[in-house]
Amino acid sequence: MLAPGRERGRAMDGHEGRAALVLTGGGARAAYQVGVLKAIREIRGRRPGNPFPILCGTSAGAINAAALAVHAADFGRGVRHIDRVWRGLHAHDVYRVDPAALFGSGLRWGSALFGGWLLRQTPRSLLDNAPLQALLERVLDLSAIDPAIKRGDLHAVSVTASGYGTGESLAFFQGSIDILPWRRAQRVGVRSELHIEHLMASAALPFVFPAVRIHREYFGDGSMRQLAPVSPAIHLGADRILVIGAGRTAEEGRVRAERYPSPAQIAGHALSSIFLDTLEVDLESLTRINDTVGRIAPAQRTAAGIPFRPIETLVILPSQRLDTIAGRHARSLPALLRTVLRGLGTLRREGSTLLSYLLFEPGFIRALIELGYHDAMARAPELRRFLRLE
Repeated sequence: MLAPGRERGRAMDGHEGRAALVLTGGGARAAYQVGVLKAIREIRGRRPGNPFPILCGTSAGAINAAALAVHAADFGRGVRHIDRVWRGLHAHDVYRVDPAALFGSGLRWGSALFGGWLLRQTPRSLLDNAPLQALLERVLDLSAIDPAIKRGDLHAVSVTASGYGTGESLAFFQGSIDILPWRRAQRVGVRSELHIEHLMASAALPFVFPAVRIHREYFGDGSMRQLAPVSPAIHLGADRILVIGAGRTAEEGRVRAERYPSPAQIAGHALSSIFLDTLEVDLESLTRINDTVGRIAPAQRTAAGIPFRPIETLVILPSQRLDTIAGRHARSLPALLRTVLRGLGTLRREGSTLLSYLLFEPGFIRALIELGYHDAMARAPELRRFLRLE
């Protein structure tokens, strides 16, 4: 894995350029981002305005990015709002945990497996996240984004989702009129007025939450097939990018496997591949491009028609394994849900990765917020340089 660090590059030819904030996905793991944002607010002090005119989010990170966009006129207020909402979360605020919902889901999946050929039933998801939609409708006024753009408090915000029909990664963006849509291999940028449905689509964990139909296509979690997580920020005009991940630290050494991997362990491994691997590859590619383009003078790049420019990046990732922290808080889940997850092997040590995506409970969330805050404060000198506070 690329070590959390700062890849140096110059801002666009003689000026500071625009800073972008990229928030990746990860279900409940995105609470870590809240702690980093709290540290940034503290490091900035009482400075007015928005330090990130470009906001890009994927999965649960899309929800955090949208919340910052809504409060673009006052970054500190936006962070306080996000912190308050996250700290008050319980699992039942995100997905249904009542007996009717859980037993109904089990019945539908069982019927599909054993009698689907006759009943022609297609289960939509393991969990019903209708409570999350209701919560977002209460706490987010997305109509505030357009006025923020017109005032100049915000340049652009994007939310990435994955199309199940086309297999393309779509970045739905709302921003300044001078931003053009884009199309690359399996990556598309589409201008759109953002609504709650875009956030729900971006955060629809595969198999766990239902896909969301937008226009003609069904969309799922934006981390699927997202080959270049930082690409939307660059297309939207960023010259500096801060990436806050919610992935794992370096892998532990190999251990002897005593038993066959549980469904939870396999699912957690699959989700980690979706959420983490593409970010690592994209950052490594960006580093190589920076090293190459940085050796060419701006005037030479312009004369040769080279469209690339060095991009300064700062990456903050957790210093501890979030699945290990999740294992310590497993008992905070509702009893019935805990029983269901135990059957999948989720409560075993090797299955705690899946648990970390679903553990929307105060103990785990607050632990991640504190970890994010301390990790960011440990990088305070780098953040001050990135934010041009020195």
